[in-house]
Amino acid sequence: MLDRQRLEHDLVQISAALCSRGQMLSTAESCTGGLIAAACTELAGSSQWFERGFVTYSNQAKTDLLGVDPALIAEHGAVSEPVVRAMAQGALAHARAQVSIAVTGVAGPSGGSADKPVGTVWLGWCLEGQTHSQVQHFAGDRAGVRAATLAFALARLAELLALTG
Repeated sequence: MLDRQRLEHDLVQISAALCSRGQMLSTAESCTGGLIAAACTELAGSSQWFERGFVTYSNQAKTDLLGVDPALIAEHGAVSEPVVRAMAQGALAHARAQVSIAVTGVAGPSGGSADKPVGTVWLGWCLEGQTHSQVQHFAGDRAGVRAATLAFALARLAELLALTG
């Protein structure tokens, strides 16, 4: 279940940090289908710090819109650390932003494998010239995995901004 108060708190922190730095955020989303961008733009004044969002659900979209090398996807799969890092970097390269979030995962109920079961999500963040990435395994149904991904992606960005602030 999504903790709306925590999500709003994280968004306010992200907004304040980005505005104080004069920076913009872009998102590259696969399994969340734009939920992160939607949450960001629910906050009044988000045009001051949110630049754009890419919904790159298909592998072709990851390549076309973010510049992810198709060989990277073929070798590691769309749900992988190399691909999410390339997505996060591509979200910066194809936007007028200095900070990015990227997510790619298996939300379910099907599509999982032994190596990447349903609930496996790779997340990436670019800021201050560094790319960070992390894998999470979220429990629940499709909506639960997507909500958990949204919450984790924004909470971790708030932490990273505080650490580099």
